[in-house]
Amino acid sequence: MSAPAVTAAGRRLGGWLRTGYRYLREVSGDSAYEKYRDHHRRTRPDVPVPSRREFQRQRARRLEEAPQSRCC
Repeated sequence: MSAPAVTAAGRRLGGWLRTGYRYLREVSGDSAYEKYRDHHRRTRPDVPVPSRREFQRQRARRLEEAPQSRCC
C-alpha cells in the first residue's frame, strides 16, 4: 500500500471510532450534561449553570420519583 492509501484508511478508521464513541456517549447518557448545559446557557443566560455533580443528583432524583421502564 502506498502512503496516501494508508493515510486515507487511517482517516476512515478514525472517523468510525469517533462515530462509535459519540454513539456510546449518547446511549449511556454521558453526553446529557453537555446538552443540558448548552440548553441552559441558551435559554437562561442570567442563571448560573449547575455543576455536573448537581446535575447528576437532580437527574437521579427525577428518575427515582418518576421511574420509566426502558424495556422495549
